[in-house]
Parts: sequence; C-alpha cells; structure tokens
Amino acid sequence: MKKLMSLFLVLALAFACVGCGSGSDGDADAKSEGVMTYEEYAAAALDTEVVVETFVQAKQSWWEDKATVYTQDKDGAYFIYNMACSEEDYAKLEKGTKIKVTGYKAEWSGEVEIIDATFEIEEGNYVAEAEDVTSLLGKDELIDHQNKFVSFKGLTVEAAGQDESGADVPFLYNWDGSGQDGDDLYFNVSLDGETYTFTVESYLCDNTTDVYNAVKGLNIGDKIDAEGFLYWYEGVNPHITSVTVK
Repeated sequence: MKKLMSLFLVLALAFACVGCGSGSDGDADAKSEGVMTYEEYAAAALDTEVVVETFVQAKQSWWEDKATVYTQDKDGAYFIYNMACSEEDYAKLEKGTKIKVTGYKAEWSGEVEIIDATFEIEEGNYVAEAEDVTSLLGKDELIDHQNKFVSFKGLTVEAAGQDESGADVPFLYNWDGSGQDGDDLYFNVSLDGETYTFTVESYLCDNTTDVYNAVKGLNIGDKIDAEGFLYWYEGVNPHITSVTVK
C-alpha cells in the first residue's frame, strides 16, 4: 500500500510540473479570456479597439504621462505609441515584463501601431531573440515581421549623403543631414544590389549608447551585422540597437 501511495505521489508531482521547465515561452503562449491572438490582431480593421497581452522588449520614451514601447510575444510584435503611463509605472516596464494593453489599432506611413492605449502589468516574462530576416529584405513577406526584434547579416555600408564639401559620408544627423550630435542617425546599407535606410532612433538609443557611437564610426564599404526593431516608414526603416563591423 505504501508503495502504491508513493507511486501516486510521484505521478501527481509529475503532472503538476508539466510546463515547469518551459521558461518564458510558456508565459508567452498564455492568453487571458477576451485577449486577441496575434493573428486576430493582425486581421483586425484599423481604428478598431484591440486587446493584447504582450511583453516589453524596449522602451523608447516617456513624457507627459505617456510611454512608447516596443513589445512582442512568440507570434508577433506590437508597437505601442503614447500609451497612458505614469513615470512610476514606466520604471516598472523592464525588458520582458508582461502587459495587457487595450487601445486602438492605427497606421502611420505604413507603421501599424496601437494608440490611445492603457495597460496593466501581469505575471509572466518573455524576451525575444533576434530573428534573422536578412533573406527577406526587398521581399513583400518582410512586412509580416513588422516591429519584431530582428537581425540582418552581411550588409555593406553605403553613402548616406554628402557633407558641406560635397564628400560622401556614411551617416546623417536626421534624414536630410539637418541635425546635430544627439539627433537621429540615418545610414544606408546594401544587400544584393539594393539599398535600404536604417535609423538609430535617438529616443531609443541616444548618443551615449554603443550603437549610436558605432554608427558614427562607420566607413563607407564596411561590412556589418545589425540588430533592431523592424519599424516601418514608407517602407522598411529598422530602428537599430546594435551594429557589429565584420
């Protein structure tokens, strides 16, 4: 009888621990009642209310009780723009934090985002690994990965514009070169004969960060790998968070 009871206890513990080792992926799978899957969110019409559970991957900015954050779950990513958020709560939005967001799906120059949002912090944690989307550059399928944390491999740095003397330069402060140190950095990269514009968004990665200074140190012709969030502005315009010269 004691052996039988011990067997039942072992089985009970085994069933209770199903998923115990699943880590962050298990948390990323779970959706509360009334919460959309990413597929349902992607299919929702613009200007309609959406409710999602997602995980903070990076914080872009906070001011006047509004936060802009990059978030993602195991199925897709959500860019949340000017979400109602106190400064105290903004400090709690550490990388991996699970939040339930209620807002409206919107689009701006091709970038799909959630606006007029509120949020609740929930139990759970998930940090996305960079997904290599190099092979999708220049293809229609790339937009299906919008706002995800991604990587690009084997890019070549091209001229971003010219300086006052007419010499080619590898980056510009602001898209037209009108800025100064501390503003957004724009730089061009090529792959398979096509050129793309990448950005170091200064609110996300300011001029004290490694990536900002790495881009300032680039030379035309450098081969690089890069990571960042697949932002969209009149086409692909990733917000880069890491650059490695090969």
